[in-house]
Amino acid sequence: INSLLGTNFEVVNYLSFWTNNLFGSHFDTSTILLPVGISFYTFQTISYTVDIYRKKLEPVRNILDFGFYVSFFPQLVAGPIVRAAEFIPQIYRKYSLSWQEFNHAYFLILNGLIKKMLISDFISINFVDRVFDSPTSYSGFENLMATYGYALQIYCDFSGYTDIAIGVALLLGFRLPINFNSPYKAINITDFWRRWHISLSSWLRDYLYIPLGGNKKGKFRANINLMITMLLGGLWHGANIRFVIWGGIHGVSLVIHKLWTRIFKTPKLNPPAWKTFLAGFITFNVVCLSWVFFRSSSIDKAIEMLSQMVNRFGASSILSNITSQYNIYGLIIIGFAIHWLPLSFKERYRGYFIKSNLILKIVATLLIVFIVYQFKSSEIQPFIYFRF
Repeated sequence: INSLLGTNFEVVNYLSFWTNNLFGSHFDTSTILLPVGISFYTFQTISYTVDIYRKKLEPVRNILDFGFYVSFFPQLVAGPIVRAAEFIPQIYRKYSLSWQEFNHAYFLILNGLIKKMLISDFISINFVDRVFDSPTSYSGFENLMATYGYALQIYCDFSGYTDIAIGVALLLGFRLPINFNSPYKAINITDFWRRWHISLSSWLRDYLYIPLGGNKKGKFRANINLMITMLLGGLWHGANIRFVIWGGIHGVSLVIHKLWTRIFKTPKLNPPAWKTFLAGFITFNVVCLSWVFFRSSSIDKAIEMLSQMVNRFGASSILSNITSQYNIYGLIIIGFAIHWLPLSFKERYRGYFIKSNLILKIVATLLIVFIVYQFKSSEIQPFIYFRF
């Protein structure tokens, strides 16, 4: 029932398009209201039902507790996808919030707002959206930079929301799992899915990949299961061929990585730096290739973008283009530079903020608000994952 409810909203627009064209009908889907974040709480209710069936969880005795779990507002519309076994016991615990936890929540909320308003919205409105809307109006270099820009935009947008959700939930006394772990540091596509949208990848593994047989029914079947899982993961985002291709790219990449590690055995614990860099570079660009299909409004637009990169790169105009777009490219470079900072450095400055006195926090907050106000976009973009 949970699956059918979610599927109904996901595929109705797609099916109505084809039936209207094939049979001349006039079915209007604009009158159907799509509940915000339906995919997220559909996944949560499925995991609740399956975990009870597997006897990993006792059903709640009060339907209000179940309703609270499904509709918990901080992460309701864009995750992270929370398992009932992790969340429901917290409902019955006494509220507690230490001063350190308060400061950590404050840091997360502030960090999320910076990601969203200062980085994601700015590069989206001032550059990325324009190029994706009309790829042929821009050089191949600009199309490439827009692709990298979107990779940063969707990360800052999605992880920014997650930071805010985890921070707000913590203030309310609930501990939610992390959903991102520097995904663009990944050195292979398997590593990427251990770092990107962690709650979704673990859900797909536990409730789809493993029930299909996982890797216990032979190597060939394991590869098929991987492909099915990623294709359905693409369809989770919407009944559109663009998302199927996005999932297919990741599925094929996961299969290739499995075959690669099988042929060349276990890699060395400390590979040369150039190998790590090359592996990370290839992984990042494969992910960016998939983002072209994910973001484009149609397959034709995606093909136009790729064609521009290959056939009309515009190498002779790169310098002048960088000069004219220095603020956008500079922000993209800074965003990725911060993303690729060592974890120890990030933990250190987060620790400094958490341990700093209240006056310093207020000064830092006012400074950040001033910077955001000076550089913010003219309009606030909705979070990307609100539509899924």
